[in-house]
Amino acid sequence: MIGISKLYCGTVEPSDALRYGRDSAKLPSHLLQFSEDKRPVVVWNITRRCNLKCVHCYAHAKDIPFDNELTTDQGRELIDDLAAFGSPVMLFSGGEPLVRKDLPQLAAYAVEKGMRAVISTNGTLITPKMARTLKEIGLSYVGISLDGMKEINDRFRGVSGAFRSALEGIKNCQDAGIKVGLRFTVNKFNVTEIPKIFQLLEEMDIPRVCFYHLVYAGRGSELVKEDLSHEETRAALDLIIDETKRLHAAGKPKEVLTVDNHADGPYIYLRLLKEDPERAKEVLELLKWNEGNNSGRGIGCVSWDGEVYADQFWRHYSFGNVKDRPFSKIWMDTSEPLLGKLKEKKKHVKGRCATCNWLDVCGGNFRVRAEAVSGDVWAPDPACYLTDEEIALAYGASSCE
Repeated sequence: MIGISKLYCGTVEPSDALRYGRDSAKLPSHLLQFSEDKRPVVVWNITRRCNLKCVHCYAHAKDIPFDNELTTDQGRELIDDLAAFGSPVMLFSGGEPLVRKDLPQLAAYAVEKGMRAVISTNGTLITPKMARTLKEIGLSYVGISLDGMKEINDRFRGVSGAFRSALEGIKNCQDAGIKVGLRFTVNKFNVTEIPKIFQLLEEMDIPRVCFYHLVYAGRGSELVKEDLSHEETRAALDLIIDETKRLHAAGKPKEVLTVDNHADGPYIYLRLLKEDPERAKEVLELLKWNEGNNSGRGIGCVSWDGEVYADQFWRHYSFGNVKDRPFSKIWMDTSEPLLGKLKEKKKHVKGRCATCNWLDVCGGNFRVRAEAVSGDVWAPDPACYLTDEEIALAYGASSCE
């Protein structure tokens, strides 16, 4: 997760994270990416069921009941373990998390145990009553997924009217006083919608948006050929940076982040190095603290059936099941071959990743994406769009010698 507004627009300084000792238990949510201990943010895909039919769903969700999901009591046991382990955030996802009737109960329990509870949702089930309930239980944030404006969004979501219902969900969250933001997965089908997403932020006074790079997993694997080219990715990132800068300069700052491609960090730094070298130095320090991709270390996933994964995309390789052993025990068991290597993956990456000068900043990017394309977990991430000249640059250099 790369904070465009934090880094490029200077809304976060290194001293902000140092003030909390870079301790994940003390850091505010917007500074968690700079924690030193990297206690895992855990995505719990609380259900596989969903009321929509999104083409890029990594969970292969369907609108049918599934009988292998963790029970409410098992969910409480999971939360007990995560809270004691020091995980700062529980992200309830799916499927569509709001189809589970006990979601408010479980989210409230996570808050009671001292965790920050957030949900990732399509927004269509957030009625005024549900929004008030989520506010009352102390939910920290609601992320609502959109794929563009009405026509494109509903085509991606597989259900007519999904866009209208999502906007109603956003409005209901705002009326209830819950922080709400957008989630947007970028690909060839919808990259031209990015300016319209920024326009929607302005029109509805939405404070936050996360732009997700495509990860080749689940039904999303069918879209591998629809991912942006490297040139298109660079152009999209420049557009996102420019729009973020425009809003900031206009006195309408928004929290803008990109997710799932940590080449974005060096790219922003190299752009700032030309525009504002002093700020670039601060950004480099923050990027080093971020450490890039943290699958298997700073982020983990528990599936609806209790299986534990390195992240929410890596569903073909389980480290164990919380029904058999607590998450905390599974997560710290470095005798598991892949998990052990992911915790020190900079030693294992190959090719241009192994010789890249930005490895400490990027962390080798997404291993599951490398595996999806090459069959080798440790091969270079095919979505890295940095040129050979850029990965050879030393810190502080703006061009090759």
